[in-house]
Amino acid sequence: MTLRVVGAGVGRTGTNSQKLALEHLLGGTCHHMFEVKTPEHMAGWEAAAKGTMPDWHSFLADYTALVDWPGASFWPELSEAFPDALVLLSVREGESWYNSAIETIFKEEDDDDETSEAFESMWEAIRAHRFPVDVRDKAATIAAMEAHNAAVIAAIPPERLLVWPTGSGWEPICEALDLPVPDIPFPHKNTKKEFLAKEG
Repeated sequence: MTLRVVGAGVGRTGTNSQKLALEHLLGGTCHHMFEVKTPEHMAGWEAAAKGTMPDWHSFLADYTALVDWPGASFWPELSEAFPDALVLLSVREGESWYNSAIETIFKEEDDDDETSEAFESMWEAIRAHRFPVDVRDKAATIAAMEAHNAAVIAAIPPERLLVWPTGSGWEPICEALDLPVPDIPFPHKNTKKEFLAKEG
């Protein structure tokens, strides 16, 4: 199994909906933060954030696509490791994105079980090395997100890149992958309300 899609969009840009859509289209599991479940997997991402890259083909052998953090932070390495994969950049208006992110994925949590400690250590490493900004600074955080997007657009050839504004639905993804558009609604999951309900 190999990645057919490398998602470069940061979290809270419709990535869970993309995950479900890509699983429907490609018939395999799409890696997302939800897939980071074991301390070993968390340690692998943390080591990558600190500069020790895994064998990506082995590390992601169970997946046909990848979206969301932590993987989106490694779009340069992953797009190189999987040269035939589509690079999917999900984008969202800065103010809307920040307001969602600061109340969900950037929210401070107090949890001391072993898995949560490993997760927090991984997430802190990703933030420190791959998205180094004080997320309490709204303007700087939006600027960092926009710089991330600009770097992807500058580096990836247009014929390999799909810029997908949140809410764009099936058509652009299906066209880029040369697949038929499903006769079902595009998934719309993990809204801020749903995220907070799960956390509570």
